[in-house]
Amino acid sequence: MISAGDFRKGITIELDGQVYTVVDFQHVKPGKGAAFVRTKVKNIVTGSTIEKTFSPTEKVPRAHIETKEMQYLYNDGNLYYFMDTETYEQIPLNHSQVEDAIKFIKENMNVTIKFYKGEAFSVEPPFFVELEVTHTEPGFKGDTATGGSKPATLETGAVVQVPLFVNVGDVIRIDTRTGEYIERV
Repeated sequence: MISAGDFRKGITIELDGQVYTVVDFQHVKPGKGAAFVRTKVKNIVTGSTIEKTFSPTEKVPRAHIETKEMQYLYNDGNLYYFMDTETYEQIPLNHSQVEDAIKFIKENMNVTIKFYKGEAFSVEPPFFVELEVTHTEPGFKGDTATGGSKPATLETGAVVQVPLFVNVGDVIRIDTRTGEYIERV
């Protein structure tokens, strides 16, 4: 059991027989009345998101989630295939299960897959990935390293904001939790 006052992003809980992960939370202490916790939770099976309010002392059961490191193999158009590096077993996942992570994952990259009761429901890329820039507008003479940013398309199709000095062909490090540029490699 976990109390609502201890909620953090990414924690998985059970509500009404369904498993949810906390997407966002806010502790609210109004001028009058009791404090409460406003949360946005996402159903891990259906992907639907709901908003729910809890008392900070209210306790909810915590869902037991297993994680396993697996290697991303390929995409056949509909499904994304991952392989257990110990047993060589392959599992297919659909786009809704990988949509947040796939923009930062290249083939043969190791990722963390979350399971609930033996069913995979989520993919997490490494915190930092190095990807090549495939398209960006050129920087112009007079642009400085601290003078602004521009959009850049990466080899996986993700679009991130980069400094003006980054060019096509550069390999850059990205923080996958925020989608932000860290440095040029």
